[in-house]
Amino acid sequence: MTQEKMKLAVAQAAVDYIKPRLRDDSIVGVGTGSTANCFIDALAQVKDRFAAAVASSEATAERLRGHGIEVLDLNSVSQMEFYVDGADEFDPYMNLIKGGGGALTREKIVAAVAKEFVCIVDQSKQVDLLGAFPLPVEVIPMARSYVGRQLAALGGQPVYREGCVTDNGNVILDLHDLEILDPKALEVQLNNIVGVVTNGLFACRGADLVLMGTPDGVQTLKR
Repeated sequence: MTQEKMKLAVAQAAVDYIKPRLRDDSIVGVGTGSTANCFIDALAQVKDRFAAAVASSEATAERLRGHGIEVLDLNSVSQMEFYVDGADEFDPYMNLIKGGGGALTREKIVAAVAKEFVCIVDQSKQVDLLGAFPLPVEVIPMARSYVGRQLAALGGQPVYREGCVTDNGNVILDLHDLEILDPKALEVQLNNIVGVVTNGLFACRGADLVLMGTPDGVQTLKR
């Protein structure tokens, strides 16, 4: 099974997982990226079974609307049953690195509202220790150099993501070569640096369920 087929398989598995629990008034949170796009396409098959979606990026909102799915502003939503999104890495404790697509802040906000975070990945994203994938940090533009020095002091190598402006109007520093031994503590530490909006560690609010595509089919991993 190719990586693309694994993405399609986990996307369908996610729809199959949430479908029995959808109601007419249900709101579904949807992430950003290639695997999330596969989920959106599969979700369109059951769009008559739920009310609307909340998107974690402008690109996701556009794709949802293209399928005729109503997209709500998160400020108008008081509760959300599911948030479905991919990840760049996940460890055995369901801690994640996200943000390769640049939508980490909105993804983290939508995930915080959802009762259940369903992460959909192929097996290449499974690791024993987070950090091989560069950790994205969203930064207010005027603080880029200052934050970069603070990140370097932690032992990593911050690299400015050229040409990337987030939907929030900010920039991203990708932190390379950092061994992440305590994801929760590092997530808090990075967020406390002045000028950081948030970082791509999803550890304080990790995934509740991981659906992982493998050559032998989809595996279900729970916290």
